[in-house]
Amino acid sequence: MPDFIYLASQSPRRRQLLEQLGVRHELLLPNVEGDEPEDAEAIEVVLPGESPTAYVERVTGLKLDSAVARRTRRGLPDAPILCSDTTVALGRTIYGKPDDAEHAACMLAELAGHEHRVLTAVALQVGPKRISALSVSRVTFAAMTTAQINAYVATGEPLGKAGAYGIQGRAAAYVEHLAGSYSGIMGLPMYETAQLLRAAGFAI
Repeated sequence: MPDFIYLASQSPRRRQLLEQLGVRHELLLPNVEGDEPEDAEAIEVVLPGESPTAYVERVTGLKLDSAVARRTRRGLPDAPILCSDTTVALGRTIYGKPDDAEHAACMLAELAGHEHRVLTAVALQVGPKRISALSVSRVTFAAMTTAQINAYVATGEPLGKAGAYGIQGRAAAYVEHLAGSYSGIMGLPMYETAQLLRAAGFAI
């Protein structure tokens, strides 16, 4: 049975969720001192006509490719590598991380009063083998006034989050209905992740 995994994510929420499963992990992050720089933002560019499902699965795969190369380049011990990516979709429109506060407010104005999907893809590299899973949840936001949107954006919480909100934060006050995986919306679906880790030999 493997002793630990690498988590290729800078998200503290993913680390917290992985800790819930009781799996020992080490971070495998890009752009550390002395390493070759990586352009993570280029990976997240949406291709013309790309569906939200195809997008989130492709980005997760590319992030995992980068992480595998990173481990090899740094000469680190071999261990499974876990990668995940989350995107928000209203119809076929993909909502990634907002560029700034104004962009965040625009996103929230479009999501308010509607049901959207939150898609989180998870992939695990185990030696030469790669296994993956997809979690899709549906979230309905209540209508929000401009003042409410601006007040939420002013907290800084929407920045750095797909769809410009964090379900575990103050945005929860506007979630009318949720169907699916709460942990998946946070960024790492526990059920799907546990399945992948079991397949890799971990006792979950």
